[in-house]
Formats: sequence, C-alpha cells, structure tokens
Amino acid sequence: MRLIYMGTPDFAVPALEWLIKSAHDVSLVVTQPDKPAGRRQVLTPPPVKKLALDHSIEVYQPGSLKTGEAYERLSALNPDIIIVAAYGKILPRAILDIPKYGCVNLHGSILPKYRGAAPIQWAVINGEAETGITTMLMNEGIDAGDILLCEKTPIGENETAGELFDRLAAMCPGILAETLEKIEGGTIVRVRQNDAEATYAPPLGKEMSLIDWSFTANSIHNKIRGLAPWPVAVADIGPKRVKLFSSIKTGRIKTDGGPVFFAEEEGLFAVCGDGGVLFLPEVQPEGGKRMSSADFLRGNKTNQI
Repeated sequence: MRLIYMGTPDFAVPALEWLIKSAHDVSLVVTQPDKPAGRRQVLTPPPVKKLALDHSIEVYQPGSLKTGEAYERLSALNPDIIIVAAYGKILPRAILDIPKYGCVNLHGSILPKYRGAAPIQWAVINGEAETGITTMLMNEGIDAGDILLCEKTPIGENETAGELFDRLAAMCPGILAETLEKIEGGTIVRVRQNDAEATYAPPLGKEMSLIDWSFTANSIHNKIRGLAPWPVAVADIGPKRVKLFSSIKTGRIKTDGGPVFFAEEEGLFAVCGDGGVLFLPEVQPEGGKRMSSADFLRGNKTNQI
C-alpha cells in the first residue's frame, strides 16, 4: 500500500523501521518541527525525522495540519492509508478523510482505557497489572475511534514507564503488520469503543515530581517508576533535592516513628506513610551526576538525612 507515516518520538521509530523494510511504499513522513534540546538549546530533529532522512524519505514538518497547504500536500500523494504513532497533534476531519482506508493509530494502551497523551506513564502510576498496543481507526475524538486489533502485555512490578515505553514500541511492528494485512485482505473487524469505560491520560508535568512520603509504599513506588524518565520524581533528602529514577519494594514494615530516610550498607531507604519501606537504588543530586544511592551516602553525612 502507498502510505503516509506520522510520528515524532522514539516510540514511533520501530514501526517506521518495519514499514521501510516492508513491501509498503512510505511516500512521506510527517513529524513535528525541530525543537531546541539540551542545556545549549540546540535545534534538534525528532527521532522519526532522523530515520526518514537516513532512508531518503521525504519529510514534512507543518506547524499545523489545519491549513490548506497541509491538506494539499497530503492529498496530492493519494495515500491508501495514513499510519499515526505518537505524532503529537490532533488530525482534522479533512486529513482523516484523505486516505482510502482511513487513518490508523498505534496507541500505547488497552483502549478505551487511557486515551490521551501519556497512556504508558499513567498505567504505571495507577499500578495497572497490564497494558498493551491498540490499533485504532481514527475519528475526530481523542483516541475514540473503532478498535482494530489489541495486543496485551504484563507490566513488571519494578518496571519504569521508560522501560515499558521501549517494550511497547517494539511491539508496534508486529501488530501493525497484522493490521495492514487484514485491512488489505478485507478481513479486519472494527469494534466500537465503549465510551462509558473510557479513562484519560493527561500530559505529565514537573509539578507532579515532588514525592509526598505520607502516601503508601505501593502508590509512591508506582509514582516513582511512572515518572521515569520524565519528569522524574524528586525528594528533599536533608538539605539536598535529588531525583529518584526507580524504587524497589522491600516488603519491610517500619513503624517506629523515625525519620523518613535511613541508610544501610546497600544504600538509601525510605519509610512511607503506611510503614512500608522502599529501597532507592539511584539518585541524582541537584546540579550533580546520577549515581547509586550508596555512593550518594558516602559523600553526604548520614546525620544530614
């Protein structure tokens, strides 16, 4: 099939890699404009753009899809289908109507749960046991179109959102291949979403980062791993604010009313509101480097924690 691919971050790369190797014709890649990145704010292309250019595929980076220019650029290619994976903008009706077989989205959740911008992170934050990839025929709603296929996967007890992000991205080529095969063969079955069961996954923000240790160990554990790698959980440990990249549930209970943080040979531990104890294996002090919590403790007096 002749197709247009729309995607922006790392999540969208494996599916495009598969499409490039397949018999399908990727006639255009649409991605977000280059953005400043890093401390020096160097203008940086999205990962999907880098991949497309490496394979000499034309790239289009419109500021908006709601213009006549965007419509003309895409419709002139007469695509059979448009594939969308974490593109980052809502497609207007005019664009949705261009391809023969419609626009198919690769979404990182088991729809109708976790519609929206951050489904992977919120599944972890909320302590879900499983998630998945859903292919969906897009409409004007936010992730509200008919479900085509869904592949599920369990979420590991200590798995971070970043680790899950990578696993789900790697699942995209397989489910996309099956979806396209069934669309071409006329055997795809569309399943209408039950809107009453829908939940939403809004964007994350740095205002969520500070951990409140009065919550349960389980909820704090889920939040720490759900905020990794961005915006990353933070905690005030003595006089220092540090980033927390992961945590491990120890199964220990400590109810002696002592301080939140304590040190042992392995590194740093935290006591939560229900007495549950979490091990914090890695930290990054503000302005410093990422390190093991054991190394952090060696450079900081225990009585300051």
